[in-house]
Amino acid sequence: MSQPKPTAIARRFRGYLPVVVDVETGGFNQHTDALLEIGAVILGMDSKGHLNIKNKISLHIEPFEGANLEPASLEVNGIDPYHPLRIARKERDALGHVFTAIRTEVKATGCKRAIMVGHNTALDLNFINAAAERCDIKRNPFHPFSMFDTVSLAGLAYGQTVLSRAAEAAGLDWNNNDAHSAIYDATKTAELFCMIHNKWRDRTGEVWSF
Repeated sequence: MSQPKPTAIARRFRGYLPVVVDVETGGFNQHTDALLEIGAVILGMDSKGHLNIKNKISLHIEPFEGANLEPASLEVNGIDPYHPLRIARKERDALGHVFTAIRTEVKATGCKRAIMVGHNTALDLNFINAAAERCDIKRNPFHPFSMFDTVSLAGLAYGQTVLSRAAEAAGLDWNNNDAHSAIYDATKTAELFCMIHNKWRDRTGEVWSF
């Protein structure tokens, strides 16, 4: 079966599909601390070369067996991992759902792999990679170490590195009551990344080749 012709978004990022990710966790150690939420935002590109939000995925995750849960982290993100009304999936099932959606979009756009976009992306990528390894998932769609980080991009574009301040400097709405939800933070990061990209696109008028 022939491969799909590379689309505009594949030509823009050397064959990589940008997917914005935010995770909420039980601490900062990807090997010992629980992965509790994933928010993933798959980006698309219109005929003018502008990035936009195409699809959102939000999942709650059960702490893996023996996972550490730091009280300070749970106080910040407001998550009760064992709340009876919290609809959560096992880690392997949650990752499988997210990875399948991303791989489907990678194939449909003619991309070769996904690349993670985030705000302080190293933490998110480290947690996703560690969870995939823990669950023995071989087909992780993300590049293992390359990433885009809106900390650097927003610092350059708006002089702000904190997500809430960068979003406000860019003219985006921000609600502190919704912050530290994985899908909310991922959505705001996606909006910020798209805005910076699209302003650059309009200013340069650059046409990208594959």
